[in-house]
Parts: sequence; C-alpha cells; structure tokens
Amino acid sequence: MATHLKNLSEYEPHKVPSAEGMKIGIIVAEWNSQITKSLYESALKTLIKHGIKEEDIITRFVPGSFELTFAGKVFAENSDVDAVILLGCVIQGETRHFDFICQSVTQGVTELNLKYQIPFIFGILTTLTVVQAIERAGGKHGNKGDEAAITAIKMVDFQRSFEKS
Repeated sequence: MATHLKNLSEYEPHKVPSAEGMKIGIIVAEWNSQITKSLYESALKTLIKHGIKEEDIITRFVPGSFELTFAGKVFAENSDVDAVILLGCVIQGETRHFDFICQSVTQGVTELNLKYQIPFIFGILTTLTVVQAIERAGGKHGNKGDEAAITAIKMVDFQRSFEKS
C-alpha cells in the first residue's frame, strides 16, 4: 500500500490484542541512524504502550540493513523471543546498490519467516530520498516503527491463536 494513502502511526487501539507476556526482539541498523533511531524509539514506545514490559524487549544493533537478516537468524536460534522486528533504512543513491540491498533484505526476511516458528517484521524503509525517509520516521506519514510494533503484536497473537486450538 502506498504510504501517501495511510499514516503509518494510525491504528485502532481496540483492534490491537494485549501484548502482555510477549517477548520481542528488535534489531536496528546503525546506517542512516537519524532515521533508524526514530523508528526504534517509536516501536519501543508502542510495544510498552500495549503491555510489553521493557525487560521483555531485547534490542541489538547491526551496522546496516543488509546485516538485519543474519542478526534475525541469530535471534531465532539463541533467544526465546516471540517475534523479531527488523528496523532499517535504505535510501536510493546513484548506483544499483540500493536495488541489491533492498532485494536481498526482502528475500532474507521472507526466508526467516518461512524457516523459523516466529514472525519477523519488515520495518525497513526503502525510499528514494532522505526527505521521504524522514516523512516515514515520525514525519507527515507517521512512523514505520509504530506500524512494525503493532504488526509484531498482531502476528504473535495470530500464532498463539493456533496454539490454543
């Protein structure tokens, strides 16, 4: 869905299940840190707002968005989190590097979701300009960090609904 049609921070709180008792991992790319810091702060605030204890949120940092998928694999194999939120920002440059990174990370996140029994949330901005990234990291289009946090809560709840059956 095109971001200009939706504010990334808008959601109906009554449609968000309780996150009480959930344990969430967050991996943040350090590249474009002005953007990723805002995504992280927003995701953290939203998770806590919906009932996750701060001590049940494990945060790790990696150099860039390309490293997010390896870090997600490490999380899945070495922790007991219910979901992992991957936060990054890739901004178009003058070379095809943007295309390769975006394709690699997208494919990697898909593979993580298929291989492991926990959801991996794609909280990675892929924009043409820094301005577009700022607009999606707390600017006029809201914050992708909020959207990623709500998605994590909903996906953990979705998975648990099958475990209860």
